[in-house]
Amino acid sequence: MVNRFVLNGISYHGKGAIQEIPGIIQSKGFQKAFIASDPDLVKFQVTKKITDLLDAAGMAYEVYSDIKPNPTIENVLAGVEAYKKSGADYMITVGGGSSMDTGKAIGIIINNPEFADVRSLEGVAPTRNRTVYTIAVPTTAGTAAEATINYVITDVEKKRKFVCVDVNDIPDIAIVDPDMMSTMPKGLTASTGMDALTHAIEGYTTKAAWELADCLNLEAIRLISKNLRAAVQNEQEGREGMALGQFVTGMAFSNVGLGIAHSMAHTLGAVYDTPHGVACAMMLPIVMEFNADATGDKFKYIAEAMGVDTAGMDQATYRKAAIDAVRQLSIDVGIPTKLDKLKEEDLDFLAESAAADACAPGNPKDASIEDFKALFRKLM
Repeated sequence: MVNRFVLNGISYHGKGAIQEIPGIIQSKGFQKAFIASDPDLVKFQVTKKITDLLDAAGMAYEVYSDIKPNPTIENVLAGVEAYKKSGADYMITVGGGSSMDTGKAIGIIINNPEFADVRSLEGVAPTRNRTVYTIAVPTTAGTAAEATINYVITDVEKKRKFVCVDVNDIPDIAIVDPDMMSTMPKGLTASTGMDALTHAIEGYTTKAAWELADCLNLEAIRLISKNLRAAVQNEQEGREGMALGQFVTGMAFSNVGLGIAHSMAHTLGAVYDTPHGVACAMMLPIVMEFNADATGDKFKYIAEAMGVDTAGMDQATYRKAAIDAVRQLSIDVGIPTKLDKLKEEDLDFLAESAAADACAPGNPKDASIEDFKALFRKLM
């Protein structure tokens, strides 16, 4: 069997990494940046950390911030038109998954205009050309969109999210600077961090998992478990550990896929506008319980990566220990365990949407529509 692994061409890590950006631009001879960033980051002057660097270097740019937390087809279409009008010849995405996912879709459509309807990018998109040259600067430690070949767009009309998978969309450069994440409030730090843990655990247990991805995902589980609580308290060491942990799992899960915790989280986000990381955190221990008997001894290593001493534990005990450790971490960082908006009459649509999601086939255990309904009910 042949396993493919797609990574960024170059990534920079550590405090002050954003200082590398002007030199990268100068070396490439680019003339004008299209900066995709969400309105809150612009408002609270996080994006300004990047534009200040460009201003100091005398570099031209235009900021596009018509981006929602769950970016929509309309955000992408408006962004494509804004890019065309801007005269830009490269892109800088500044933000969490919303900014980077929007930027990916814009960049792909600019160089592959036959996909201008956006919906045709769903699934494994047969694009021919690389996205526009992109420097990705994450401001959250969770989505790892700067390191992946995936992005997610919301179809408001159909009340669904769709996943796009395309080797042509991975950013050319990732700039992972924990200082860019230091202004995240506690709630966002917690939810994006639990999204990263969901990536790592689902990537480790997915049907496509193999040794190279496994070693990365296990290390990511260790880093996230060790650092998330401290990051929520805005401790520097915790921020640095989370910045690395989310990137490490991004490299891995991008290449092996995810599972139904993500397909169900996508559905909750599309129907109720539930923040993605919160939805992932709520679903993860529930889905782990469902998947446990299809994961061999992997929960033993998950438990150990999360600091549990599994010596003397039988299979049932270490599986429960892994699930309990995930649930406790989620509670410790303030994630709710129930979703008040969830209604019995919505379950048919939710289950059908989750089953149709691109992440569902990777789950280690196949789930029926009735299984999905039962899992959703556990949030009620």
